[in-house]
Amino acid sequence: MSLNWELQAKRGRDTLEKSIPKQWLAPIDSLPPATQKNVEDFPRKSGLLTERELDITAKSATALVTEMGVGRLSAEEVVIAFLKRAVLGHQLLNFATEFLADKAIARAKELDRHYKRTGKLVGPLHGVPISVKEHIGMKGLTCNAGYVAWVDDIAPEDSLLLKYLAEAGAIFHVRTNQPQSLMHLCCNNNITGATVNPYNRDLTPGGSSGGEGAAMGFKAAPLGIGTDIGGSIRSPAAFCNAYGFRPTAMRNPVSGLKIPEPGNESILGTVGPLASQSIEDLDLFQRAVIDQEPWEMEASLPPVPWRSVKPTKDMTVAIMWDDGYVRPHPPITRGLKHAKQRLEAAGIKLVDWEPYKHEHGWEIISALYFPDAALSQRKLINQSGEPILPLTEWIFNQGRPTSLSVAETWDLVTKREVYRAEHHELMKSRGVDFILSPAFNGTAAVMGESHYWNYTAIWNILDLPSAVFPSGLFQDPAVDLAEEYTPRNEVDAREWKKYKPERYVGAPIGLQLAGKHFRDEETLAAAKVISDLLLRDGDVKESRL
Repeated sequence: MSLNWELQAKRGRDTLEKSIPKQWLAPIDSLPPATQKNVEDFPRKSGLLTERELDITAKSATALVTEMGVGRLSAEEVVIAFLKRAVLGHQLLNFATEFLADKAIARAKELDRHYKRTGKLVGPLHGVPISVKEHIGMKGLTCNAGYVAWVDDIAPEDSLLLKYLAEAGAIFHVRTNQPQSLMHLCCNNNITGATVNPYNRDLTPGGSSGGEGAAMGFKAAPLGIGTDIGGSIRSPAAFCNAYGFRPTAMRNPVSGLKIPEPGNESILGTVGPLASQSIEDLDLFQRAVIDQEPWEMEASLPPVPWRSVKPTKDMTVAIMWDDGYVRPHPPITRGLKHAKQRLEAAGIKLVDWEPYKHEHGWEIISALYFPDAALSQRKLINQSGEPILPLTEWIFNQGRPTSLSVAETWDLVTKREVYRAEHHELMKSRGVDFILSPAFNGTAAVMGESHYWNYTAIWNILDLPSAVFPSGLFQDPAVDLAEEYTPRNEVDAREWKKYKPERYVGAPIGLQLAGKHFRDEETLAAAKVISDLLLRDGDVKESRL
């Protein structure tokens, strides 16, 4: 069995290796030493990208479309610049599962011919390179979702989301890594291995959309596509100094995503965007998809158009300093204090938010993740004989030890709905529009240590749209000192014990904003206001320019 799974896994690595555009690889002797933790600025320091390519890859998707719309940039030069940067990023971070260089360049040339012929863009994402999480199916390409048993599975067609994005003019140039089982806030599997964080290679880029997080942090794409059932878009964005959005479930089309439990509707996963540069690009992505009325093709989606919402400071933001169960590490508290200072100075109304029954929320969602006690996932792992990874085993064991009966499932779903109603009523009664909180109890976790999910998973159980953005701050051992603290429970003790400031040097401090159910547009508009306030006046480090 061991030989069998290793041979299968090698086929996945061979697919990746054959796809790498070798002409853009950095010479081995030019790469930073393994001991160098921060590598996100390598493209500039290496001299392997031209000044024009560096300028292109520092632009937002919105800016790129504008530049291509007036003829100052071509789609071909844009996609080549991002491909070159992605190749360098993969050498340092191992974030790719397959490069799509030939297809991407051919598509860019088509778009340039269209523009030259008509003087018009084909759509709102004309020429924008978008990286794609591997389990989002692409016609004719393998789709393994992090399982060795699926290494040879071929997607019969493009996922519906990709069809809409392509129709809007997007170009897909690289597919990205994910963990075994798609259920880690980390990124490691037995096929292409572990992906690391561009700001500190001892740390994880998050998960399960970890390859996307690394790609955004390295600016290997202006936009990316991730999925999220417990934090899988938001933790990579927070860990990698990027932007991410978990929309309300059933807002974006999910047909064509490969998952091990396709019929489990107790907790719905979502698919959504990550961005390397701005909240504005998240809105651009959402509008480009939803303006095409995806409910006409995916009947389960509600016919809810994307609305134009003007950003405003006229809102009440509640700050959740702590979820009442696991205390955040010092840099996260510093990030929230920084946010409070900036928001108060801007005249935004702030209140403190007392978390409502978060432990109860985790008890519900952790059971509903695996109503069959993860039997379907374990069968997939056993099918190839691949070893089960520690974080996979850990999350499988968070649920019930045996399969839920029908009555038990109904009971949990009822509790889920009661919990959602109670939380919504609390927000209404307190006059709260949005909740600002940590995206994780720490900055980016050390590889293999991302155990605590509930700063993000709580919004999944409540099905609230939530956006993540940088605070402009980074972990500083000289500032974020360890503190004396008596943990309130075993989990709190486990997480607090991990905190040694020198382990997290340079890790970004990301924050999260949750809105109300189906108020996705308002959530992104508010996130833009807050993000702009946090990153004003040149606060962002040079590495983000």
